[in-house]
Amino acid sequence: MDDAIAVTLYDYYRSSASYRVRIALNLKGLDAGKNYEQHPISLIDNEQNSSHYTKVNPNGLVPSVKTEHGILSQSLAIIEYLDETYPDIPLLPNDPWQKAQCRSFALLIACDIHPLNNLRVLNYLNSDLGVNQNEKMVWYFHWLERGFQALEAMLSRSPSFEQTFCFGNHATLADICLIPQIYNAKRFDFDMTKYPNLSLVDQHCQQIDAFKHAHPNQQ
Repeated sequence: MDDAIAVTLYDYYRSSASYRVRIALNLKGLDAGKNYEQHPISLIDNEQNSSHYTKVNPNGLVPSVKTEHGILSQSLAIIEYLDETYPDIPLLPNDPWQKAQCRSFALLIACDIHPLNNLRVLNYLNSDLGVNQNEKMVWYFHWLERGFQALEAMLSRSPSFEQTFCFGNHATLADICLIPQIYNAKRFDFDMTKYPNLSLVDQHCQQIDAFKHAHPNQQ
């Protein structure tokens, strides 16, 4: 991907996976309308399952990016592609151990928390399994609590945690994954007071333009 080549980002403003990619693009200094084109896919209107979009991503999920190389899906794969394409502003620590910890933290969110509370899972609980709204929120909060407890513990025992970013002194893949997950939790009035370290990272990152401009309310 470079500035002279047309790139399309297929996303949805409230999708936490899309939110991650927008943060990464901003951290890399890439601007919507200049370096890439945004093509919104409405999850509420089921556009992700339309024949138009499943030709882009057969799995019917956002985000996806279309580049001169082809189409790439999965937010972490897209972010690592951006990181390798624009290496001057790294999104992973240089130290091998910190890099592995950072990936572990991000994958806990992307693989353990997010999939269980994803819109299609919540809709399936309602429509196919007959779960009512209260029961659905019990499910949602259960997996948030399990995941956030583990993330909080990871930061508490990390010698590199300085109450600003998750790992080191600049934003990494860990922060990129954490902030959208906290946004989703707050949308449903999840109690974040039990997770002071996660909250400190959230408060700090919310003051940074790359995170602010990627926020769903700014889309």
